Amino acid sequence: MGAGLDSPATAAVRWRSTGAWRRPLNDNAPVLSLDGLVVGYQGRPLLPPLSTAVRPGELWALIGRNGSGKSTLLRTLLGLLAPVGGRMAWARRARVAFVPQRGEHEPAMPARAIDMVRSGVDRGWSFVDPFFVARHREAIRAALEETGATALADEPFATLSEGQKQRVWLARALASGPDVILLDEPTSALDAVAEREAFELLDDLRRERGLAFVMASHHMAYIPRFATHAVLVDRDDGVALAGPIGDVLASATYKKHYASDGEA
Repeated sequence: MGAGLDSPATAAVRWRSTGAWRRPLNDNAPVLSLDGLVVGYQGRPLLPPLSTAVRPGELWALIGRNGSGKSTLLRTLLGLLAPVGGRMAWARRARVAFVPQRGEHEPAMPARAIDMVRSGVDRGWSFVDPFFVARHREAIRAALEETGATALADEPFATLSEGQKQRVWLARALASGPDVILLDEPTSALDAVAEREAFELLDDLRRERGLAFVMASHHMAYIPRFATHAVLVDRDDGVALAGPIGDVLASATYKKHYASDGEA
C-alpha cells in the first residue's frame, strides 16, 4: 500500500463510533482508490484491470448480470479476497461498514432490532471499558432515527419485513460512524415501493452526511436516478467499466449487453 493508505482489514481495526455524526475525513480526497485492480480466485483473473476512485458523497453502483463478478469485486473491496493484481487502497483513517445480502448473517439467537444495531458498535467493547455502549447510545439512537427505524427498536428482528430488516441493517452500519458503506444487493427482496424508499434514504445520507456508498445490484429500476457513478462488470465478455453513471449507461458496452434487457 502507498503512503497514507491501507487495506480494509487494517482500517477495520480502527472502526470506532464517535457517538455523533461527522463529516468525511477530507471532502476532496478519495476514500477508496483502485489502480489497475484485478480480482479473481487462486491467482486467476476474473475481470480486466479496474482503475477508479470513490469520493465522499458518491453512490457507486456495481452493476452486471448474476455471475458477472460483482460479488467477487465486492469481496475484494472488503478484504475477504486478495487482489490478483494491481493496487487497492483505503484512506488511512477511513471507517468502512458493510450491509450484507438478504439472509446472510441472520442472528442465531432471538434479538430485537436495537440489539442488531448495537452490535455495530460492540466490536469496541472490552472489560477495561465497560461503559463503551453507554457512551455510544446517542449514535445508536441517531442511526435508528436516521433510517426511520426508531419504532422498530424493540421489535424482534426475525419478525420484521424485508424492508424493515434492511433499515435495521443500515442503522447498524451507520452506528459505527462510517465514511463509506458497502452493500450487497440491498434491495433484492424488496417490492417497488420499499426499493424506492431505500434508494431515497441512501441518497439523503450521501447528500446530507457526505457518506460514500458502494452497492452491488442487478436491479436497474432506480440506479439511473440515484447512483452518481457505476462500475459495469461482465466476466463472460471481459468487461470492467467505471465512471459517472451517465457515461456508463450511455456506453456502447452497456447498450450492447444490457440495455435491451431492461435491467443489468
